[in-house]
Amino acid sequence: RQYTQAALRDVLGNMELDSVLTDRERVATEIRVIVDKETSDWGIDIKSINIQELELPAEMKRAMAKQAEAEREKRAVIIASEGELGAAENLVKAANIMVSYPAALQLRTLQTIRDISQDPSEKIVIFMPGGITDLLKKL
Repeated sequence: RQYTQAALRDVLGNMELDSVLTDRERVATEIRVIVDKETSDWGIDIKSINIQELELPAEMKRAMAKQAEAEREKRAVIIASEGELGAAENLVKAANIMVSYPAALQLRTLQTIRDISQDPSEKIVIFMPGGITDLLKKL
């Protein structure tokens, strides 16, 4: 039993907690090799070691929960920033189109006026850019 406990401390001391939790077979194999080597002189052959349950201290569980929460927050920030980057790129494309085609800007102005005018309680004063009347005549 002492060999097993010493081997367990030795193996776990050289591993990350995530590896211990996810790769029990590797932990058991490493412990078995160490214990088998120590007991082979006595004629004892260790065939297998089975790790049934790992019990973590409450403090360790809290630390793991904090780490998981931090990872979730990190992913959320990355996703949000990627969305903002995409939106900014689309705004640049739209601005380039508006600069290249002045009629597109005027059309967008008319769409905005139409959208705002849907609410009868609103009073809107609009400055009409030069050339918009020419555009309306063409329609």
